[in-house]
Amino acid sequence: MDLPAITVPQADPGAAYRAQQPAIDAAIARVLHSGWYILGSEGAAFEQEFAEWLGLARAVGCANGTDALVLALRGLGIGPGMTVATVSHTAVATVAAIEMVGATPLLLDIDPDTYTMDPDELLAVLDDPPPGLPPIRAVIPVHLYGQACDLVPMLEACRAAGVAVIEDCAQAHGATLGGRMLGTFGDVAAFSLYPTKNLAALGDAGIIATADTALAEHIAAIRQYGWKRRYLSDMVGVNSRMDELQAAVLRVRLPLLAAANARRQAIAAAYDAALAGGPVAPPTRRPGAEHVFHQYVIRSAEREELAMWLRAQGVATAIHYPLPVHQQEAYRDRTPLGPAGCAETEAAAREVLSLPIYPELNDAQVELVCAALRQLAG
Repeated sequence: MDLPAITVPQADPGAAYRAQQPAIDAAIARVLHSGWYILGSEGAAFEQEFAEWLGLARAVGCANGTDALVLALRGLGIGPGMTVATVSHTAVATVAAIEMVGATPLLLDIDPDTYTMDPDELLAVLDDPPPGLPPIRAVIPVHLYGQACDLVPMLEACRAAGVAVIEDCAQAHGATLGGRMLGTFGDVAAFSLYPTKNLAALGDAGIIATADTALAEHIAAIRQYGWKRRYLSDMVGVNSRMDELQAAVLRVRLPLLAAANARRQAIAAAYDAALAGGPVAPPTRRPGAEHVFHQYVIRSAEREELAMWLRAQGVATAIHYPLPVHQQEAYRDRTPLGPAGCAETEAAAREVLSLPIYPELNDAQVELVCAALRQLAG
């Protein structure tokens, strides 16, 4: 049977560009005419504006979100002979970054309601580390899908143990916990600015933010060959620079982020209402936290059938993420797990399904999704 055309894409980065085209085109033209394309005034201005928006002292732009994590880890001195605890229910970039600095990832389980790191398991491994591993020197809690981790007990335990905290904010631009912006709790935060993120470039880009100006200067040197003076490497560094074109685009989009997140939240509220009373529950919100819905994730034991049924209604879906990192070929049977064995992670990976959610969805598209969801609810 031929399926109807997709009426509601799961994501549409091109729609975001078209909605902001005059301002973005003007920003790109400004860069092209400047003749300066790497680490110039646009990048410096975006770093300052991002730090001020977040409420931190400094931000350092880089080439992508994975590099943001790598640079944060390297800036804190994390490397071989150390373990970094994180989760397996995440984009593989989180775990890849740990291995890129030579450290050992320890993958912990999630809270099944919010899909974020289980704080009880973190506290357990900090108190009684798994045998045979290097000492735990850092934790990367992932604020997944736009929602905060249960950070307070994690931070208390990490500080007591002398363990650094790197917030993975790749999906949580503008989300809050207790009225405070995510990315301002840990020692340092890493953000991806990939084209589908809440704050998105038109290519790859990332940024690191911290209240520690000395740490920021150290990270800024690492991102460009270890230079503090041009052509003179004071330390071993890398090449991970945000180009001026991406910085200029991001400067256009940062002031629009609050309104874009509000639109995501309004769409999420409409989906919640459509699902009410049905067999599929809306996503859980953490009390005291503001969810910015990078993804709107539902859960069903009949996920494949549900996805195909929605596809037949013209609604595209996606799975974030279909296979936990520890079960993927590159990491299987060699990556240490916490004492829970990632059981909740594996269960979630079999059932999660992401509905379309981005600010440029028009009201008719939102209603089409809601009508399909109401049919589920009977």
